[in-house]
Amino acid sequence: MLTKLQQIWKAKDIRNKIIYVLLLLVVFRIAAHIPVPGVNVGDLRSYFEGNQVLGLLNLFSGGAMQNFSIVMLGVGPYITASIIFQLLVMIVPKLEALQKEGEYGRQKINQYTRILTIPLAFIQGYAFIRLLSSQTGGRFLADISPMQLATTMVIITAGTIFLMWLGELITEKQIGNGISLLIFAGIVARLPQSLLNTIAAFDRGMVLNLLIFVIIALITIAVIVLITEGTRNIPVSYARHVVGQKSVGGVRTHLPLRVNQAGVIPIIFAISVILVPPMLAQFFIKSDVSWVASFSQWIIDTFQNQTVYAAMYFLMVFFFTFFYTSVIFKPKEISENLQKQGGFIPGIRPGRHTSDYLGSVMNRIILAGALFLGIIAVLPVIVAPITGIQTLSLGGTSLLITVAVVIETVKQIDAQLVMRDYEGF
Repeated sequence: MLTKLQQIWKAKDIRNKIIYVLLLLVVFRIAAHIPVPGVNVGDLRSYFEGNQVLGLLNLFSGGAMQNFSIVMLGVGPYITASIIFQLLVMIVPKLEALQKEGEYGRQKINQYTRILTIPLAFIQGYAFIRLLSSQTGGRFLADISPMQLATTMVIITAGTIFLMWLGELITEKQIGNGISLLIFAGIVARLPQSLLNTIAAFDRGMVLNLLIFVIIALITIAVIVLITEGTRNIPVSYARHVVGQKSVGGVRTHLPLRVNQAGVIPIIFAISVILVPPMLAQFFIKSDVSWVASFSQWIIDTFQNQTVYAAMYFLMVFFFTFFYTSVIFKPKEISENLQKQGGFIPGIRPGRHTSDYLGSVMNRIILAGALFLGIIAVLPVIVAPITGIQTLSLGGTSLLITVAVVIETVKQIDAQLVMRDYEGF
């Protein structure tokens, strides 16, 4: 480990890239503490702490949302736009053909994603402002005029575009994915405050609970690394054939199928869906129609129930894991590509039989991946009663994102070090 760090520090270009990325992350954290004018941030923080739904959204913004900062939406709108286009590519033939055009196609789809981010950020900003105003009786945004509302929405939208730009600058340096690193920085930035709160509330009776918390956290991290890196290798052989006067092929390799094929996308999908009912209910809780107000209050109370919330969250993550994997994993295309390249799975006929085999294997792997993601999603609800510690929260989603980002970043840095070795030769 120490040797690797020395190699990174001695490589001037890699060292400069890392320093550049760290400075951009510092800029992001500074922006997260610049509030939009006219907001009582102190009262807003206490309100977020008492609201489970908004607290979950605040997690992905790195605390910027409870500060009502200029980057309060984080990279959420950009992620939403990316997911939309990932699904549209599977449905719209023109977008599918564009994606197959290589680098040019990917750049065009990225450009469309950036453009879609702007209206999504504008709409989400407006919905969030109206939600806070209706829920708090205008206490945080009192007597806001249409001009002030428009200005606030423009500022929030510009903040999202600014973060999107920072993410692309980070990605260009090939030190991890920029958007993922911004989310990672937001999650890690909350850790010092949680530790300070724990130290302030510490007493001798908490020693055992803290020990249990640390053991569960270490086991969780180990399992996340195991599942994230876990693959099922399908053996593939290539038939030997003659090209000109040379004999090529006849090699054996493998086709890796990841256990967690979908990454954290199912959790993001599940969060987006599970937050909609209580957020909509907030708008109708003060309705003049009695049954509408009662039904809205019932929805809010139902989602505040930890058991019901955890069960629905788990089922949503489980479902979306299968759904998203079926969208991105296409055994028919893999089978056709293997056949075109002269490859085959030993004991399995090429064509439809190979496609059916890959599909059945993937379904069994997804089952393990879906259960893993579901448990990770509801981990805070499970661990909190066991440890009894309120100041520290073992967020499974946060750990999953953090571990995945660290692994990806380390791999990219290692790849650059390997490239330097080859350039030396």
